[in-house]
Amino acid sequence: MPSHRHISVEDADFIFENSPLTVVANRNEAEIELAGLSVGPFEEGKEYEVRFWVAQELQRAGIVRFREEDTLDVVKLHKTHWKERVQPSNKVSPLPEEFYPRLRRYLVYLENASSNNSERMRDYEKSLRISRDIVNCRVKKIVSLASSPPLAAQRLQSLTPEERTLYHRLHRIISEWRRKILEEGGGEK
Repeated sequence: MPSHRHISVEDADFIFENSPLTVVANRNEAEIELAGLSVGPFEEGKEYEVRFWVAQELQRAGIVRFREEDTLDVVKLHKTHWKERVQPSNKVSPLPEEFYPRLRRYLVYLENASSNNSERMRDYEKSLRISRDIVNCRVKKIVSLASSPPLAAQRLQSLTPEERTLYHRLHRIISEWRRKILEEGGGEK
């Protein structure tokens, strides 16, 4: 995604839902029609590229599974958390691609799976706690960056598209507030 675009959380989710994803077929299956879209046929063990929302539907039906590298789990979340915590307060570590859309879906999955599974409930609670800490840590850093003079686009590369939008909005608000506070005579003539 281009770094100059301001992207909302909703836009990032929409883009993610419609982005291609490689899945692995669990079984042989004839061509299927989903919402007017034909997918397949599938051959067990082979990889196929489909849009994320299609992959989710196929997974629910047991036809495909996500590849390990395309899924988020508590171990990957811990690793992301650790990387963020070891960074200095003025440095934001890069996140895996499409981190926030994947995180939201992972948390929903765990929450749904935890209703009758105590191990999944512990994973959900732990993942939620770690996720909140990652988000809070990153927001603090973004607020700090936004309070500084404008940064070169290169320094913003570690931010996700959603975070860059937050940074630009905060920077504009803080700069405008500072300008109003520091205007000579308080704005009165």
